Amino acid sequence: MTTSTLAHRLARALVLRLALVWVLCVLAVAFYLNHEIEENFDAELAESAHRMFDVAMFQLQRAAPGAAAGQPVIADEPLFPDAPLVYQIADAQGNVLLRSRQAPAQVLATPLAPGFHDTKEWRLHVVRHPRQALFFLLADPLSERNHEWRETLLVLLVAAVIALAALAWALPGVATRELKVLERLQRQIGERGGGDLRPLALAGLPAELQAVGEDVNLLLERLDQALDVERALAANAAHELRTPLATARLRLQTALEHGLHRADVQAAVDALQTLSHRTEKLLQLSRAESSAPLARHPVDLARLAATVAQEFWQEERAADRLDLTTAGEAGAPMALGDFDALAIALRNLVENALNYAPRSPVEIVVGPGPVLAVRDHGPGVGPDRLQTLQQRHVRQSADRAGYGLGLSIVATIAHKHDARLTLTSPLEGRSSGFEARLVLQPA
Repeated sequence: MTTSTLAHRLARALVLRLALVWVLCVLAVAFYLNHEIEENFDAELAESAHRMFDVAMFQLQRAAPGAAAGQPVIADEPLFPDAPLVYQIADAQGNVLLRSRQAPAQVLATPLAPGFHDTKEWRLHVVRHPRQALFFLLADPLSERNHEWRETLLVLLVAAVIALAALAWALPGVATRELKVLERLQRQIGERGGGDLRPLALAGLPAELQAVGEDVNLLLERLDQALDVERALAANAAHELRTPLATARLRLQTALEHGLHRADVQAAVDALQTLSHRTEKLLQLSRAESSAPLARHPVDLARLAATVAQEFWQEERAADRLDLTTAGEAGAPMALGDFDALAIALRNLVENALNYAPRSPVEIVVGPGPVLAVRDHGPGVGPDRLQTLQQRHVRQSADRAGYGLGLSIVATIAHKHDARLTLTSPLEGRSSGFEARLVLQPA
């Protein structure tokens, strides 16, 4: 089964609708012309009746002495040889006194009254003599009028058929030419793939196709982001998991070769713990960078900070080092955001601080306003390294665990919340220390 092209479908639909509209217009014009033709015929009939009455009366008076009693006089010659008109002169009793050769012997119109009258075959105009009780009847055959109307309608219909045939021939070519832009858009979409997700060029397209192209560009952008997340996850996994996997394998192999010494088994467990930790970080980063939108609800920042702090207080390394401070203000600070995503961000900031400053106190500060801050009193970060910490895999030093994926995750979550992440080192009024501050949108 052959599939019709869009150009032919448009042309066919247009021709069918134009044909319907054209036929209706032709009928309307035909009826209007018929009305005009009738008026014109009536005007000519009335004028002819008045002009012919005197001539017919002259013929009647001239033939009256020799006319047979009770028999109408038949005119010698028609007054208008080329016209299909018939006429009669009748008295008030309906007796025909004079008639043309084609007129019937009986009076055409009864009752006799001045004006127009219709029979099955004739259209008549009756004129009364101004001084005598005589009537002149001039009749025009209806078949002549119907013939004129049919000819007019036929001419209009033939013109409509010719015009529609011309449109049916021309419209497919016109539609095909105008739809070339659609083919251009189709080629651009066909060229796109996993390796080429550039936006479509929409210049010169009609408004409808531009709207479609803009939606396709948004889809390509989302696909590009999704592919970036997948590629980043693969790259991050290869980068982050290679060393813990090799370490765990080496420790387990050593333990097997040396009779499963406790130290070797513990080292393998630690390596697997590191692997689990980094896998969790990679999953957090993948979620943060995915194209799925984050919720925007009012979040109680004090409650959020307390929830995260409670998790760390259950760990031995943070029980005595982590403090939670809420800036003094009326009411709890509120911000618009996703509670779970903001908890991930704050958890990473706290973890970085605990790891990077292992013996110094760490403080979570909430407020004033929609602000979350985490500060430590460790050695701090040099100004040349401060701005690079938000990049993936960047650490302050090779022997420290932290500032790798953590700040990249925080930066991504901050971007999705239209928030501002600022890093400060050293702390104000000190020569050391580090602070990460999230300024969120107020609720």
